[in-house]
Amino acid sequence: MPEEDLVDIKFRLYDGSDIGPFRYSATSTVDMLKQRIVSDWPKGKTIVPKAVNEVKLISSGKILENDKTVGQCKAPFGDAAGGIIIMHVVVQPSLAKTKTEKKVDDSPRKIVCSCSIL
Repeated sequence: MPEEDLVDIKFRLYDGSDIGPFRYSATSTVDMLKQRIVSDWPKGKTIVPKAVNEVKLISSGKILENDKTVGQCKAPFGDAAGGIIIMHVVVQPSLAKTKTEKKVDDSPRKIVCSCSIL
């Protein structure tokens, strides 16, 4: 693989720490990057993605789509020789899990009264 087809990417986390840099092929997909992030997530962080779909990658102010390649997402200023592209990582827990965790039992209840009348 020619050297120009490789891209160095560092992932910036919510607390300012980084994962990487790692070298990727320009044909690698955003989904592949997210898989790497989830598998290499640092221990001891308060926010931890449980699945790839909880991770959003942002580069040059744009949320990257899973099916796009690194080459398609690379901004022109990322082409500088020896430059490392920094992508920001946002973790969003899936809504289905949060809704089920906070589910309130609002089913109707039958009230039984045992009153005695004199």
